[in-house]
Amino acid sequence: MSETPGDTTAFHDLSAFLATPRVNALALSPDGKRLVAAVQSLNAEGNGYVSGLWDIDPAGVRDPHRLTRSRKGESAPAFASDGTLCFLSGREDTDPAAAEDGEQGSGVWALPESGEAALMARHPGGIAGFTLARDTLAYTAGLLPGAADAEAHGKLLKDRADAKVTAILYEAGPTRFWDSDLGPDEPHTFVRRTRDEHGSPVDAGGQGFVSEDATALSPDGTRVAHTRFVHGPVPDRNRTVVVVADSATGEELRVVDRDGFVYSTPQFTADGTGLICTRQLIETYEKPYVYTLVRIDLASGAESELVPDFENWPIGAVVSPRADDATVWFAADELGHSPVFRRDADGTITRLTASGTYTSLCVAPDGRTLYALRSSVDAPPTPVRLDAAAADQEPAVLKAPGGAGRLPGTLTEVHTVADDGFPLRSWLVLPEGASAERPAPLLVFPHGGPETSWNAWTWRWNPWPFAARGYAVLLPDPALSAGYGPRMHERGWGQWGGRPYRDLMAMTDATEARPDIDATRTGLAGASYGGYMTNRIATLTDRFKAIVSHASIWDLRSFQSDSDASAYFRRIFGDPLARPERYEENSPSLLVDRIRTPMLVVHGGKDYRVPVGQGMALFQELQRCEVPTKFLYFPDEAHWILAPNAARLWYATLLNFLDHHVLGEEWLRPELV
Repeated sequence: MSETPGDTTAFHDLSAFLATPRVNALALSPDGKRLVAAVQSLNAEGNGYVSGLWDIDPAGVRDPHRLTRSRKGESAPAFASDGTLCFLSGREDTDPAAAEDGEQGSGVWALPESGEAALMARHPGGIAGFTLARDTLAYTAGLLPGAADAEAHGKLLKDRADAKVTAILYEAGPTRFWDSDLGPDEPHTFVRRTRDEHGSPVDAGGQGFVSEDATALSPDGTRVAHTRFVHGPVPDRNRTVVVVADSATGEELRVVDRDGFVYSTPQFTADGTGLICTRQLIETYEKPYVYTLVRIDLASGAESELVPDFENWPIGAVVSPRADDATVWFAADELGHSPVFRRDADGTITRLTASGTYTSLCVAPDGRTLYALRSSVDAPPTPVRLDAAAADQEPAVLKAPGGAGRLPGTLTEVHTVADDGFPLRSWLVLPEGASAERPAPLLVFPHGGPETSWNAWTWRWNPWPFAARGYAVLLPDPALSAGYGPRMHERGWGQWGGRPYRDLMAMTDATEARPDIDATRTGLAGASYGGYMTNRIATLTDRFKAIVSHASIWDLRSFQSDSDASAYFRRIFGDPLARPERYEENSPSLLVDRIRTPMLVVHGGKDYRVPVGQGMALFQELQRCEVPTKFLYFPDEAHWILAPNAARLWYATLLNFLDHHVLGEEWLRPELV
């Protein structure tokens, strides 16, 4: 069955589920009176998503109001100091000169409270991201080798296009990132005064070819900070640093760089004296990586840790907008949630939310109120309002587009203990009607990462369409998962198929022991690291009726050298010639002759994190060993299947395959395959 008829939730109709609007980002005006969200929805043709901007009432009284409607969409909302709403868009420019230049890609647009949007900044090939402060705009855009400015860059772009040359000459790696080839242009940080419409932007320096588009301006606009990817003497020593430059001249003022660390997400303190950054201890063969927050004194360069005793990893930090207030707010994975935390000037840390996962934090001008997007396994992202100081509060939900509607089941937790005594927890989605009298078949979904956690809503591996089909879905957090302290990472480090496998089996055992679960009908499905884990499990047990392996690692040795993140994986697994032990202990391909379980292999042709050769090799080896198998291949998709019709086909194929092998139903080939 490609759809599940006979019920009323959106999850029973895959087309309706995938058409649900998705809230992605928030921006708060400088006076705190306007809150704007970027919301994705289906385009007019129904074959893609387009982002538009919506006005959200911070008080939660008025209904949301749509502000923009161009065919190419608008994203990355941000406010200028005068309250003008700015955003990125590839909408058409009415300037004849721009059309003659053949400009393409996104530009920065400004939308006043009344009137039409006007182009604020453009760059040949497009602008990747921007930020604002006072009367200053900083943005990220590319420069080809040999181009001194945007004009020269545009000419070289046109020359390449006219010559139909797409070749790139690399002198150092990496050469790819996720689903994109890096280069030939290098992202640079450009700065200009917003009131100087005709002035040339200042080039504040290159960001390196692996750009995070993490750029910040000091409150007065006089300095700009951005990340820069730096090539080491060997790829294993590559790192990211933070550069602070003069906005008027582009002169480099300071580089935040320490051996053995990576720095990212810079932002200036409200008084302009410091820089808050995320610092990552680079992983090694012996030890996992660790994230923390640091403050850099811009006068002396002195670095201090802000949360030295905090066990989990701070993400998405924001600072108080008041110059007399050193408060920092951040989120961090914790026991299946990602709460908001407040760090006071004296180092005191207070957890502000009891449940849910929070992103896109915005601080009101007086520092007393927070706005954020809250999601959970059973609720998609929606704007909420928080007291900026109250502990373990429930947020006020604001009116916004989207919403999942009624769920086809309920959410609970499963707790057990690992064989080393470590406490383990999982989310369990139960379909409607599951009981001891009507036990539900079970699907186990190992998560990707592996240093992540099941704690938020996801559109890609959403458990609720499976619950609508009648399955219970276990979302386990085994060893290496985030949100359980450093010991959780240490106990699984370097043994991807060891301790995490035993944890997963312990959590599956505990779930199957429930009276509302049918332990005789259990399937397994995962992607990325979760896909690797499904391959590993397939070689170690035949307890599952069917397995889905998406974007999965099959042969660790060939994967390590082919992945876009080769240096990262080499640091974990070591030199395969000098230290082959971890490859031999953890690679599923070496035990292919043990696999008996029917498997569905899924892969995208543009996946550079786990290149498609891994999926193709797995499929061929399964056929050679006469294992019942199918291969769902998406030539134009990458690590995740994102286009709406492709995603609908993905869900339908997985459901039909699992129905066939787990439930014993007739195989039905999905439409459009």
